[in-house]
Amino acid sequence: MTLFKVKATSANLSRRMYLSTLGVLGLSSWITPLSAAAKKPEAMEAITKIVGSNTVKDGRVKLVIPPLVESGNLVVLKVAIESPMTASDYVKAVHIISEENPSPNIFIAYFTPRSGRAELTTRVRLADSQRVWAIAQMNDGSYWRGHADTSVTLSACTEMI
Repeated sequence: MTLFKVKATSANLSRRMYLSTLGVLGLSSWITPLSAAAKKPEAMEAITKIVGSNTVKDGRVKLVIPPLVESGNLVVLKVAIESPMTASDYVKAVHIISEENPSPNIFIAYFTPRSGRAELTTRVRLADSQRVWAIAQMNDGSYWRGHADTSVTLSACTEMI
């Protein structure tokens, strides 16, 4: 015996009910707009300072961080930006932004056409499990982004009292 008879089709659900149902089912992340970038206000402010009123496009930037890191003190980070690196089309800079570090700006790397390739590998400190963003600034004024998520077991960037 059923207590409720529910006919759940998209035709008879209101917009609010439909979105609520998607949220309950855990599918709300699928409908989140791609323009939503960082979760933390400090990281969002850092990204806004970099790009200003320009739009940031997804793609061209590949950021690689191990998905699970034992210690946040030394985390290998690799960035590669698709670009021919010619005098008319090259990467000017790449900004690395952390959502959970006390200071969201991890570093900035500058490139010129003479760099050959817009790639780098370095080590960074991460305070906690988080998403790290790479924002590439091109010579034509466009901005491209990529991100990587990582889980940090032992946090770094903490203050000792």
